[in-house]
Amino acid sequence: MSRKDSALVRRGVYARRRVGFVAALSALIALTGLFGPSTQAQAALPTPVSAATARTYLASLTVATEVRTGYDRDLFPHWITISGTCNTRETVLKRDGTNVVTSSACAATSGSWYSVYDGATWTAASDVDIDHFVPLAEAWDSGARNWTTAQRQAFANDLVRPQLIAVTDNVNQSKSDQDPAEWMPPLTSYYCTYVRAWVQVKYYYGLSVDTAEKSALTSYLASC
Repeated sequence: MSRKDSALVRRGVYARRRVGFVAALSALIALTGLFGPSTQAQAALPTPVSAATARTYLASLTVATEVRTGYDRDLFPHWITISGTCNTRETVLKRDGTNVVTSSACAATSGSWYSVYDGATWTAASDVDIDHFVPLAEAWDSGARNWTTAQRQAFANDLVRPQLIAVTDNVNQSKSDQDPAEWMPPLTSYYCTYVRAWVQVKYYYGLSVDTAEKSALTSYLASC
């Protein structure tokens, strides 16, 4: 091989290594947000089980009168740190929002949030609450009073099940701790998703339902 040919081979090897390095560096930058605030799309809200599965789950839930004594929100530690400087609320805001920009402290400085409960869109994180599909008080009344603090913390910060969602703050506040026999989202088009998520969470955590709650859930699921 001539010296010219050897030089060409070396340049080709160098070019391939350089391309590989640039690709790896680009992936690292995209993953870590190395050179500025992150606007990368996050994972979506976990999809609830199907209506058929939800009906099966509902049939297996214990029916019991709720015990409405002793609830204290502080017994469900939240929001906990999820990653780096981001707590659970901030993580859900990034996950459920569009073009969310965060500060070095993980606070959402801009973005938009569509609330599936009422169809409203917000551009300030302060207008958005993180709702527990199954409220903390409802969980306490239907079984969580017997859990350890660690178990209640896991429930209050659950990002794996469809338990946390960013919605309009005053709509979340109107829901308070009511179950589907007492409150449903303003948008009827979201009813099926809402009750499927509700049943899945109750089933996973072994929580009971009261008679009126089961009747309402059965009715809504029949229409899914």
